[in-house]
Amino acid sequence: MLAYVINKHGKPLMPCKPQKAKKLLKQGRVKVIRREPFTIQFLYGASGYQQLVTLGVDAGAKYIGLSASTEKKELYSAEVVLRTDITELISTRRELRRARRNHKTRYRKSRFLNRVKAKKKGWLAPSILNRINAHLKVVDNVCRILPVTKIIVETASFDIQKIKNPEISGVEYQQGEQLNFWNVREYVLFRDKHECQQCHGKSKDNVLNVHHLESRKTGGDAPNNLITLCETCHKKYHEGKVKLKRGQSFKAEAFMGTMRWIFLNKLKEIYLIEVRNTFGYITKNTRIRLGFPKEHYIDAYCIAGNVCAKRLNYYWYLKQVRKHNRQIHKLTINKGGNRKRNQTPFEIFGYRLFDKVKCKGEVGFIFGRRASGSFDIRRLDGTKISAGISYKKLELIVKRKSYLKERRGAVSSTQLNQGVSNAHM
Repeated sequence: MLAYVINKHGKPLMPCKPQKAKKLLKQGRVKVIRREPFTIQFLYGASGYQQLVTLGVDAGAKYIGLSASTEKKELYSAEVVLRTDITELISTRRELRRARRNHKTRYRKSRFLNRVKAKKKGWLAPSILNRINAHLKVVDNVCRILPVTKIIVETASFDIQKIKNPEISGVEYQQGEQLNFWNVREYVLFRDKHECQQCHGKSKDNVLNVHHLESRKTGGDAPNNLITLCETCHKKYHEGKVKLKRGQSFKAEAFMGTMRWIFLNKLKEIYLIEVRNTFGYITKNTRIRLGFPKEHYIDAYCIAGNVCAKRLNYYWYLKQVRKHNRQIHKLTINKGGNRKRNQTPFEIFGYRLFDKVKCKGEVGFIFGRRASGSFDIRRLDGTKISAGISYKKLELIVKRKSYLKERRGAVSSTQLNQGVSNAHM
């Protein structure tokens, strides 16, 4: 595992081997400023040599791939899992605020001039803004520990209407699938031929309902989230006797179409180095030619362009988590009219939620805590290490951050060596 180095002014230098870092620590010339990834800082001197380092970024709506490399060696590799709960949390907040406004309080006239959309041009939805900021944050984290000289971003554009209808052309792009229909409900009934899509008329129930496959709070009123059901099948669904799945969703494609140029232009504003974009078909061609499997951190390695560089045998798996829980009380009201708090104490016996700890000889994260001092320890993939263990048997490794880090092994060394040899051919 590499040790990342920065000088006394905070500027990144080229990383070194662990043996050299250990020697510098014994000499008292450096101090440890970060454990994951392991980073040291010189207390004095040391300008160090630098090489041309290219950072490849595989941007996405749910995952980000990162890979920084020189012509000879890969220096950093990571895969980031982004948050997908923003929409649901904001919808819950909206429900709570509306309920609060409907309480028996003084009348307050509606105000429409304080809307964010009206105040700010170029307004972005919070779910999109969070993802863009996450992309900028993870790129900044790499640039803080490596002297990056070039950033290459894969930008993807999707023709959603073409995906839905491959034969669309010309003026049809301006018409849409709901042309000449009064509303979405009328279109869905027409699309489903006024027939229950579960029993196809076998129940003999003539009452038809337009049902949300995914709750309207998170899925919206898009036609692909609506289906026609008869009253009988509709009741069976809510009784748990019928299971339905939503049709193809285009949230990720819509997000990429919105954020790709915003993200690229932001990088050009922040960093005074070469920042350019590449395209998915180039990445795919490179990955197939090298014989690598489809992984986001591998795509980022291909995007960086240094395909002859020696690959790392590990990568960092990062998971973005929320910082706070703003819902003070639970939605359900207990008997007697009491509303239980939705939060346990911020810190229990010196431990917080998502702290990285050592438990039973394994490393995991605190995913649940109780006031009694019993903790639920899991890995980032959800594997349980202990459902309830005392705080006395835990050892703190790293305090929680916005991004939980876990070191994982990369693809097998055979595949890595084969890919590099294919690049030389």
